[in-house]
Amino acid sequence: MEFGVFILAQQRGYHQTSQQVINNSIEQTVAAEQAGFNTAWYAEHHFNNYSLSPSPLMMVAHMAAKTKRIRLGTAVCILPLYHPARFLAEVGFVDTVSDGRLELGIGSGYQQFEFERFGVKIEDSGAIYNEFLDILPKGLTQKIVAYDGQHLKLPPSSIAVRCLQDPMPPLWITSGNPVTLGRGVREGHNLFVTALLKGSDAVAELRQRLDKVAGDNGKDLDRDVKFGFLRCAYASDSKAEIDAYLDCARFQRRISESLKFRRSQSDDGYMIKEVPSETDPTMEQLRQNLPVGSVNEVIDKMLEEISILRPKHIALQTQLGDFDQKTMLRQIELWGERIIPAIQKELGRNPEASRALPA
Repeated sequence: MEFGVFILAQQRGYHQTSQQVINNSIEQTVAAEQAGFNTAWYAEHHFNNYSLSPSPLMMVAHMAAKTKRIRLGTAVCILPLYHPARFLAEVGFVDTVSDGRLELGIGSGYQQFEFERFGVKIEDSGAIYNEFLDILPKGLTQKIVAYDGQHLKLPPSSIAVRCLQDPMPPLWITSGNPVTLGRGVREGHNLFVTALLKGSDAVAELRQRLDKVAGDNGKDLDRDVKFGFLRCAYASDSKAEIDAYLDCARFQRRISESLKFRRSQSDDGYMIKEVPSETDPTMEQLRQNLPVGSVNEVIDKMLEEISILRPKHIALQTQLGDFDQKTMLRQIELWGERIIPAIQKELGRNPEASRALPA
């Protein structure tokens, strides 16, 4: 079982400066490496406070110089917002300067606000993404690549800085579309999924959907597919700490939904208003749904979810809203010292729970 941290780099208000948010991302990555996490993941978003990470590849390149072991991932690069020639070159460069530690997460995007400002029609995002996925393996593994698609054109081109990983960095596909996930399964890529802020029933439904995607594409989910699970989780004996984390998690979801469903509001064109919705879970529902509570309660809940979903990787959301940075750094350390070792030990003792997991 691998563990990662997912760093969204949010700014909940002007009491946080953009420099503070980015510095927090850097500190959390260093802390995650020291705590023994396998991977740090960085988001991509633009033009508002939902995430201050405009280029996960730039973040990976920066963190490559500040770390030595931890793998560094994009979660995700929004492919329709890139030109394939520049993207291929930057992927090769980033894999090189990170000494082959790049995990390349990709997606098609969902925020129309972003697409409009890049001059891309969001209605074309799926088609552009699929053409990009045609290009990527060729461009990262062949000396010369050319492509003539409906949306993307690339004359015969050679990428100067080649990836260190052979044949290429692992690709991680994230999508709510079973067709998109199915292509990832067929082509041997990894998947990245989430149950959002929902509980065990949603985790079980997610497992069923992934089983169907794998089966429909001639694969066995446990044997043939590596997939990661993005999850909010927090361990503490302090109810106030847990509630602060859950409040930040709910803030993230509110802003994400308002952007996704085109109902976002802003007084200054940048800071998105946090508006409660009818679908908001209560704090009590969040405490019941998510792995939060004492260390032992979190371990037990995580083991329950692992036994249902059987992922190969779990990415914990560590940078949400305006959660206190010093407290989160201690949380990352706590996972490394107590929670992850306890989960790994239990999985080693229980072959049924870990039968799909790599040693």
